[in-house]
Amino acid sequence: MLERILQWDRETLIYLNSLGIEEYDHFWSTVTNIYTWTPLFLFFFVLIFWKYKRKEAIFVTLTVLALVGFILLATDVTKGYFARLRPNNDLDVNSLIRVLHNPSSFSFFSGHAASSFSITTIIVLFLRKRVKWCWVFYVWPLLFAMSRMYLGVHYPVDIIVGALVGILSAFAFYNLYKRIIVPYLGLTHP
Repeated sequence: MLERILQWDRETLIYLNSLGIEEYDHFWSTVTNIYTWTPLFLFFFVLIFWKYKRKEAIFVTLTVLALVGFILLATDVTKGYFARLRPNNDLDVNSLIRVLHNPSSFSFFSGHAASSFSITTIIVLFLRKRVKWCWVFYVWPLLFAMSRMYLGVHYPVDIIVGALVGILSAFAFYNLYKRIIVPYLGLTHP
């Protein structure tokens, strides 16, 4: 079963990566860069401080930052444990794909997918009742995660698992916020 999943993973990456067009290489290289998204992160925090009272906004921000720290740690530990080669470092795959970046760290699971989906999900959870259009924020993690396959540095399973870890972690941290911080602040709602 695992071998069939890994075979699908390789074949799907080869197919998706082969759809890449050289004219878009710069776009995807820009999309995959975390610093490109700095204005979006600032916008998230502006919205939080605009839609929440100051004290609560600080605790919301601390919750988001704690989630980011958790995701970074979980990604690092998991990559070290599974030690799965990235497609760009796998001799059986790298000659069959277009490789635009060459990171040397391990592949499973995608930190880009985990971090972007976790941040977006927790921001949406905090803002969904206050900013009706906040669901549009999911454009960021979709582009961010897809860029990793385009560049040849992650398999689809890395992206899928990273996204799931990110989303589930965001729900866990949001629920911790509701159970611990909301009563501490004497609030009736998150």
